[in-house]
This record gives sequence, structure tokens and C-alpha cells, in this order.
Amino acid sequence: MPAIEVVLGDITSENVDAIVTAANESLLGGGGVDGAIHRAAGPRLAEAGAAIAPCEPGNAMATPAFDLHPPIRHVIHTVGPVWEGGGYGEAEILASCYRRSLAVADELRARSVAFPAIATGVYGFPPDQAAKIAISTIISTRTDVEKVRMVAFDESTRRLLAAATHR
Repeated sequence: MPAIEVVLGDITSENVDAIVTAANESLLGGGGVDGAIHRAAGPRLAEAGAAIAPCEPGNAMATPAFDLHPPIRHVIHTVGPVWEGGGYGEAEILASCYRRSLAVADELRARSVAFPAIATGVYGFPPDQAAKIAISTIISTRTDVEKVRMVAFDESTRRLLAAATHR
């Protein structure tokens, strides 16, 4: 089980081998954390994403990190579920995002990974439920990743993630 740290910050400046972006199926970039990562990594990120797209909800795919600063070497793109009330498998799809991202990190031999709170922005997943799913999935997933940093964009998300680590 990797060590899990919860921080408030900018995922594009994390000191990790790989960062995860909450992508859309096209992997061309979008809003929120995905837009921030695409701006920081430069236009080659969208070109590389387009070359491997589409990415189905719950899956994950990797590209180089391009203009992101070392040690970040990879961007892992994962597509979260759009919240439709919870009766359409959203929780399992979200858990799959974390499991698949860790599996891709293992394939890349990444030992440290930073995650955002996947699907809690425009996709509308309730942040309290998403935090519990994120932490419980990371804890229960077999991986060679040694350190996971959960990077919250705001204080309320940071508090939810931190609370989920103490259950």
C-alpha cells in the first residue's frame, strides 16, 4: 500500500513521477484540472492524447509530460463518470479510474503519483462520496507505487480527502 499524503495545491508543480488528469474521452484537454495540466504541459499533450484516444470512462492511458517540470515524466489520463444520481455505476467507474491509473503507473514504473479529486468538478460527482472512494480504492489496490499525493484544488476538498484517510 502506498503512503498517501493529502495536500492543497497545484498538481502541475508536484514533485512526483506522474500526475493524473481528470480527462474527457477525447484526451484533447478540457476545463478544470485537465485544462490546467494541458496549459502547463503545452500543446504536444493534446496531440499525444489525440493519437491514443478515445479513453472510455473508468479507463486510464498515459502520455509523456512534455513541458511539465521534472521529475514529472508522465501524464496519466483517466475519464471519470458523469454523475447521474448514483444509480448508473458511477461509484464503480470512479473506483476503476483510480485502479487503472495505478496500474498504468506500475507499467510506467512510476513510484510516486499525484491525483486530483476525479469527477468532482463539471462531472458533478459528490465530493464527499468521491473522497471516500478515492482513498479506499488506493488503499485496497495492489501497486508498486510508493507514494500517492492527493492534490486538492480547494480547502473543502482537502478536508474531505484528509478525513477519508483517517477512517
